Amino acid sequence: LAELTTLRVGGQADWFAEPQSQGDLSALVRACHEHGLPVTVLGLGSNFLVLDSGVRGLTVRLSAGVFAGIEADGSRLKCGAAARMKKVAAEARRCRLAGMEFLEGIPGSVGGGLRMNAGAMGSELFDVVETVRFMDPAGEVFEMSADSIESTYRSCPLLKNQIALGAVLKGEPDTGEAIAARMAEYSQKRWGSQPKARSAGCIFKNPEGIPAGKLVDELGLKGATEGGAMVSQEHGNFIVNNGDATAGDVLRLIDRIREKDRKSTRL
Repeated sequence: LAELTTLRVGGQADWFAEPQSQGDLSALVRACHEHGLPVTVLGLGSNFLVLDSGVRGLTVRLSAGVFAGIEADGSRLKCGAAARMKKVAAEARRCRLAGMEFLEGIPGSVGGGLRMNAGAMGSELFDVVETVRFMDPAGEVFEMSADSIESTYRSCPLLKNQIALGAVLKGEPDTGEAIAARMAEYSQKRWGSQPKARSAGCIFKNPEGIPAGKLVDELGLKGATEGGAMVSQEHGNFIVNNGDATAGDVLRLIDRIREKDRKSTRL
């Protein structure tokens, strides 16, 4: 699975499938449910650390066109779970819909974004979600309004045990020039402070009172290494793969950061 993740580390899946339709996915999920096999949804692998020992049960990757569509309807975009958030932002700009510019630099899919309530530049995905479609462990499909779904910082508890199939996002009318300008500003901020090396995005949630990257910097851990894994010199909340990192290297570096924080006098 390593080559299917942005961090490029990790072992094998017991079973792996890329279903070509919602019916195929439902049949797979239903069979796993009946046989007691766990199901893991991989998505684009941009916020995913695969253990060196691999992933038990079935790993599902939603990547086929049926799951990746983006359909405009007035002020709304109907997006499949496999739709890249960068493409969603571009389609919103084409349709002159504001509010989704922050998605431009998030290197993941709508499904993964819903699961973790992905955010950037002070906005979160559920700020623009109107409805969510998902599949339960028995293979049944449901749709709920965002108002009735709990979403918190980097979390959507409902989707912990359900598979996101897609969402309807709602924007506000604006000029294409204004939207493009905001997207360019966000892109400049992102690439001016974040590493281009292989990573899984930000490692830690931000604690109260201080951004996690600034905290790691204050702990003097920028550039710290464990095997082939290194804390980025550009941003302290990124761990990058220098070429031969293992998942174990990444986990040891995470533990080292946590331990140094516990021993610090910050609190």
